[in-house]
Amino acid sequence: MGGVVTLVEPVVILNSIGCSFYDTALTMVVYSYSNRTAGGHSSEAQVLSARFFLVYDTLTCLTSLLSTALLGRLADSRGQKLLLVVPQVGSILGKTFLLLLLLLRLPLYTLHVGAVVHGLCGGSSAYWSGIDSLTALKSALKTRSLRLNSVDFFSGVAGMVGGFVSGYIYQVKAYDGEMGITSTLVGLLVIGAALLYSVFFLIYPAAGLSGSSSNSGSGGQLAPSGPAEPDKMAVALLFLSMVLFVLGMAGAENVLSLFVLKPPLNWDSVWVGYGQAATNMMYVTSFLGVLLLSRRISDTALILLGIVSNCTGMAMMAFARHSWLYFLARGVMMFACVPMPTIRSQLSKLLHTHTYGRAFGGLQSCLAVTSLLSTLLFANVYPLTLQCFSGSCFLLSAIISYLSAIPVLLSSRQDALCSCPPLRTRDWRPHDPWLRYGTHPSPRDLVSTNGQDAHIGDSTTKSPDFRCLSAAFCGSSPSPGHSRYLVAQREQHPLKHPGDGLCTQLPHSCPRSRNRALSTHTHRLLPCSL
Repeated sequence: MGGVVTLVEPVVILNSIGCSFYDTALTMVVYSYSNRTAGGHSSEAQVLSARFFLVYDTLTCLTSLLSTALLGRLADSRGQKLLLVVPQVGSILGKTFLLLLLLLRLPLYTLHVGAVVHGLCGGSSAYWSGIDSLTALKSALKTRSLRLNSVDFFSGVAGMVGGFVSGYIYQVKAYDGEMGITSTLVGLLVIGAALLYSVFFLIYPAAGLSGSSSNSGSGGQLAPSGPAEPDKMAVALLFLSMVLFVLGMAGAENVLSLFVLKPPLNWDSVWVGYGQAATNMMYVTSFLGVLLLSRRISDTALILLGIVSNCTGMAMMAFARHSWLYFLARGVMMFACVPMPTIRSQLSKLLHTHTYGRAFGGLQSCLAVTSLLSTLLFANVYPLTLQCFSGSCFLLSAIISYLSAIPVLLSSRQDALCSCPPLRTRDWRPHDPWLRYGTHPSPRDLVSTNGQDAHIGDSTTKSPDFRCLSAAFCGSSPSPGHSRYLVAQREQHPLKHPGDGLCTQLPHSCPRSRNRALSTHTHRLLPCSL
């Protein structure tokens, strides 16, 4: 058990399998209730189901905002265990209301109470922020993108297995011939096993030592502490990219789960399980893509590849009139799960480890609000398109998500400007010998102290101070990287004789400057090129 207890992947696997069972049961139960209410009319049942999920997601999102930020701050001060255990407790309590609904034949709005309970315990936002924090802390900078994608890989494999099985388990009748009870109960048991593993077997970094590589019980080298001052512009651009991506995709995926239940696809619980398995298969193919391409292309290229793959497949989904077209579109979306973990990896490299709980908690809260807005948008647009072209929502989703590539490109361009040396362009100005030292001497430093004319090379003349760079004579650099480059160049060519006066370092292009005196009214020394 020594090696397994340091891994967070078993928690992800068990939760993904349990949620697959629960999501299949929830979708089928809600649509069945809505269909009975609508008197068998498919279009009206679609509208009622969309409204239910809109209220359900809204309650979960709004209540999770109250607790995710608090849990993130407590996790930074008291340890990451709190951020992972509490949301799982809320998940079990919230999902129990579906089991009570089926056993006691309660009204459908009973599930809204379960959504509130789940949200007050952090919801999925706090859960995934805890997973991301632990994964980032237990990985090195070079392998962090691969490690975060591996978490999604295990989640996808588990969800794919659960999707294949969940459709058949849903049809198992229990307690007066009611379907869905067995699927919900099995899902709760599996999630309970993940909670037990998180509480009793998983080892967490000690509170306050998250950035230490010698943390006891960590089972490996943890991440370095990170930069003292993060690049706020880069962090904002990456946040914006994730927000745009989720805004386009979250609501469309919710609509897609209802789209397959109506004609012409008209899926049952078995086909719904197959569809969930195909969706989770994207995590597997995305991980394989990162594993094969991460050493050949940059993280920015991986993100752009995932955005194009996701949006293109979603656009194809708008024209899915047969089941094979649906699965073909899912095949095109094989790299759809690459952008989110890769962007999280880039964010973790810009942030300090002691702020991971707050940062990832705030990120997940922001994404939860974005997901709510996306659900609200597509839940209102989808009913309007049922009578004309119901796939137009997916085209809108592709357009919005394509916009997320713009912040990624801007962030990549900013990093390129800050990391490259200044361009070696031809300068029209005459040569300045003081440029190599980084600054010009001040008039006070070069005043002759004997009351006579100051000559270059006089022993009474103070040697200039070369500790700083002069922006006026070095030129304004477009980025901090230019200053770093000039400092590096100055250190490669140190002053050989700092106390020998000034004539030893003057260029040979001005031979007459050694004997030339300046005006007694100014008592200044100027570079010989002037």
